[in-house]
Amino acid sequence: MIGLTRLKEDDVVEIASTLEEYNADLVRMTGCSLREIAAHAVGKVVSGGYVQNPKVAVIPMTCGQGIIKGFVESVASIIDYLGFDVVITNSRDAGGVAEAVQNSSEILFMADDDRFVAVNVRTGKVSDNGDATGKGYVSGLELMCHGLMRKKVLVIGAGPVGTGAALALMHFGAEVSIYDIDLSASQRLSGRLLKQGYSVKIETDLDGALGRHSILVDACPAEDVILLRHITGDTRIAAPGIPLGVQATGVEQLPKRLLHDPLQIGVATMIFDVL
Repeated sequence: MIGLTRLKEDDVVEIASTLEEYNADLVRMTGCSLREIAAHAVGKVVSGGYVQNPKVAVIPMTCGQGIIKGFVESVASIIDYLGFDVVITNSRDAGGVAEAVQNSSEILFMADDDRFVAVNVRTGKVSDNGDATGKGYVSGLELMCHGLMRKKVLVIGAGPVGTGAALALMHFGAEVSIYDIDLSASQRLSGRLLKQGYSVKIETDLDGALGRHSILVDACPAEDVILLRHITGDTRIAAPGIPLGVQATGVEQLPKRLLHDPLQIGVATMIFDVL
């Protein structure tokens, strides 16, 4: 599991060659670059020169269904674009971990079918892609909306990304509602947030909830969740993962109001999270 679903080669093949264009689109939508959005997500500041530059290793992992062609190269290209010193290990799996540590890499990126993590071997800090993706997208959404304080936000999906998003939304002062097709998942997330002092509203009617919210986090692995009729001139959407849950005809109505990518924001947030 990487992000919301297992990626395919077609999802990542163009990432490296389009990072400049992608970053320019982010700046147009949010006023901030990928680097700034990721740093903002974890409370770090990059303005004035961010000099911390640890050596990073991306390790190919063959367990489970195996390596997605182009995946490690795409992850490395994002890290390189952010200005970090990155290598892809020649060895795979445990051998790759050993190679990275022996070559003095401080941060390791590894993904299998269940988890995609960044590990700081010096501090022991671990960043999970699901949590980081949720935080990163909410960071971008907060910038796109010029703040989320006391604004109503609907999170669709109560899995790892939705959980990370909900926690980040609480941090930014939003009023959060949660919808998941599995009501027990919404209840579990609500209970977890309540233990941390946060109260959220559980929605059971998605169509009605979409009609009442113009700020959305689409964190569920399904297509055509948000339909054209749900989109207004005020709609702002953060949609992490693959596939995109916004109906194709609706995407056309969202220039500069839809954040969506297969890896970029999640990977960028992961590395700033473990610094």
